[in-house]
Amino acid sequence: MNRRNKIIVISSIVILILGMAFFPKIKKMFNAKDEPMPAAGRGGAGRDLVVNATVLKPQTLRNVFRTKGILLPDEEVDLTFETSGKITAIFFKEGSYVSKGALLAKVNDKPLQAELTKLRAQLPLAEDRVYRQKTLLEKDAVSQETYQSVATQLETLKADIALIQSRIAQTELRAPFSGVIGLRLVSEGAYASPAVVVAKLTKISPLKVEFSVNESQVNDIKPGTNLSFTVENDLETYYASVYAVESQLDEKTLSLKARARYPNPSGKIKPGQSATIEIQLNQVDNAIVIPSISTIKEMGRDVAYVYSNGKAKRVTLDIGMRTPASVEVIKGMTEGDTLLTTGVMQLRDGLPVKVNEMVPNTAE
Repeated sequence: MNRRNKIIVISSIVILILGMAFFPKIKKMFNAKDEPMPAAGRGGAGRDLVVNATVLKPQTLRNVFRTKGILLPDEEVDLTFETSGKITAIFFKEGSYVSKGALLAKVNDKPLQAELTKLRAQLPLAEDRVYRQKTLLEKDAVSQETYQSVATQLETLKADIALIQSRIAQTELRAPFSGVIGLRLVSEGAYASPAVVVAKLTKISPLKVEFSVNESQVNDIKPGTNLSFTVENDLETYYASVYAVESQLDEKTLSLKARARYPNPSGKIKPGQSATIEIQLNQVDNAIVIPSISTIKEMGRDVAYVYSNGKAKRVTLDIGMRTPASVEVIKGMTEGDTLLTTGVMQLRDGLPVKVNEMVPNTAE
């Protein structure tokens, strides 16, 4: 045997040995190609789709509208004088409660008081003159015209007195309503005018709760509707009642404003605070309620899947009240049904499933 034949024989033996060594692995690889791949989304339970489920029980479904609002004073005004003059006295204490009609400040009224004194001094003489002329008129000693002249002079004098008294009243700044007076913005001796703000008066009991209503709730929220609200850094829940709603929607936001009134008896809550508002629009007791995410639309119908003998069973639903998180089932499911809550988009009627976890029904 020559050298070339020896090389061929040796190479053939080496190839044969290597083939015998790797044959089991090559066979396994080709067999694996012929096996079907596991379905996408299926867990470690073979062909079964692993899902979570919940057992349906009757519960109360509440449709709650939630929004943000602002607390407003019931009344608020910038206090100013009706006339001009030097401020001669300030009678209020900053931050204090004042009653309606209380005298808060005054401007100089000495010239007016002097004029009033002068006119009042003329009043007895004018009244006496009218009395005498009336007596003479009854005896036909004077004409009706003469009597009417002195009577007119008396009435003119009384009108002048009333005018001076009203001008004196304008020099007094009084509280138009009961409330808390704010910080003083002027001092005694300052010159006041109708443009000069002396202080701000705020009525904080009751308070107004102002908020916006979406287009879908305009028919549900009206005067008399009750609401609850909370404020920042306060764990207490407060309750108010709607007393007014705007007559038309804002064309830009398609919403309208509504106001509720909260008594605020202790004055604890302050105007300007933001409020988190909840309004219960309606409520259904003993309802079959499922999470919104467990339903899908198929051919225009609402469908969901229940667990039946190890498989998913499709059911067609008649839906009642809807909330952002839940739907009420009128027909299609009953108490005790096992609703499949996950993998909804992968489920098909009759598909084998395995329940991984039974979860509570958190629909509200």
